Amino acid sequence: MHISDLDTPALIIDLDVFEQNLRKVQLYADRHGLRMRPHTKTHKSPDVARQQLALGAAGLTVAKVGEAEVLAGALARTAPFDLLVAFPVIGARKLERLVRVARQTPVTVALDSEAAARPLSDAAQAGGVEIGVLVEIDLGMGRVGVVPGPEAVNLARLIEELPGLRFRGITFYPGQIREPDGEDAPKIPELGRLLHGLLEEFARAGLEVSIVSGGSTPTLYHSHLIKGLNEIRPGTYVFNDLNTVLTGACTLAECAATVLVTVVSAPRHGHAIVDGGSKTFSSDRPNDGTVSFGRVVGSPECVFHKMNEEHGFLDTTRAKREFKVGDRLRIIPNHVCVAVNLHEYAYGVRGETVERNWKVEGRGKLQ
Repeated sequence: MHISDLDTPALIIDLDVFEQNLRKVQLYADRHGLRMRPHTKTHKSPDVARQQLALGAAGLTVAKVGEAEVLAGALARTAPFDLLVAFPVIGARKLERLVRVARQTPVTVALDSEAAARPLSDAAQAGGVEIGVLVEIDLGMGRVGVVPGPEAVNLARLIEELPGLRFRGITFYPGQIREPDGEDAPKIPELGRLLHGLLEEFARAGLEVSIVSGGSTPTLYHSHLIKGLNEIRPGTYVFNDLNTVLTGACTLAECAATVLVTVVSAPRHGHAIVDGGSKTFSSDRPNDGTVSFGRVVGSPECVFHKMNEEHGFLDTTRAKREFKVGDRLRIIPNHVCVAVNLHEYAYGVRGETVERNWKVEGRGKLQ
């Protein structure tokens, strides 16, 4: 199939770039002795997850039980894999579903409270399974996680005592570090110092921390500089996006995902409407504060400045070409994870040929 045969809007993945992204990061992890447990929140696809495991990933990460069900249902039949739910699982029905997943493949859960640990223990015990636990630590993000110190140690001690659970280590997310090669550079060694101090506390308490899981796509290539870190969970790296470019974690040439759209209206000079709006693209703005919802490939002078549900507004005043009804454009989204979640299928292309397509099976799995 030729790319011109696709209807729009369509999520397009450049297979050459995508495959290179997968290899590059796995190679980095292997070179530095880091366990690679990629977060599947970006691609939400068992097909892509299968490729990551084949390249050497030690396991996979999800945010929600629904995503875990999708991966376990598709992949655990052939070979069990190490699955991390990097989000506290709260609520009896979610815990029942999680136990069913744990019967298919080994499961670990990240949590930060006794209130999350005790019901998880009860559910695991009742279901006859063992579930691993990583204590979530707040090392500066200010989102979830216990503060480093006695509270974290005490929670780990509790988990060791609870039946059906196994303390495996700690996890953190350094999302506060957006530009590790820029103004956030001093935060990398500071993060290392905090982590080192925390691990010493665990050692004094006689607690074995076998997994120290952390990292993000912006901090990805600085992971080896954080002493004690032995597992990374990047997600966005598979496709990348404009905000990843702005953090310096990738280049435009490493953005594998674009959205193919059609110009449906061009009633006056400087104004064009495409058939993709807020139900097609992420509403996230660029990290640099500009007003834009994506970059038009080949015409960066265009400003994608406004969206309705089905309409994308382009200011083409400075463009070096004219736009007419029927023209097809490719736009790099600001935040690819959200954009992927809005599409039912992704189409893998090599050049102008559509080589494959895969269903975004994890889309909408929010529970």
